[in-house]
Amino acid sequence: MAVTLAPAALDRIRGYIAGTPGAVGLRFGVRRTGCSGWGYAVDLAREEGADDRVFEQDGVRILVDADSLPLVDGTEIDFLKQGLNEQFVFRNPNVAAECGCGESFTTDADRAA
Repeated sequence: MAVTLAPAALDRIRGYIAGTPGAVGLRFGVRRTGCSGWGYAVDLAREEGADDRVFEQDGVRILVDADSLPLVDGTEIDFLKQGLNEQFVFRNPNVAAECGCGESFTTDADRAA
């Protein structure tokens, strides 16, 4: 089980953490939202939760809550710049389908339910 950061995302997140007093890492998970069911929840973590799984990559801690982990396990987070646009992108092997706007996704487990 793992969540990883591509080099560009690692650099970007390192900058956010360094500029935020009290940040202990990146919080990554999912929440119910959108037309497909799940949306990514990304923020700086201020503390580690009792049920968090912590991954560390080159000094950056990635905290994922136990409920989100099965839905994001294996995800690579990247940061892309295209012209004037910049955004984080998620390469999640658990995604079975995404909504048209790209804001939410479903997994095979959702389809079976």
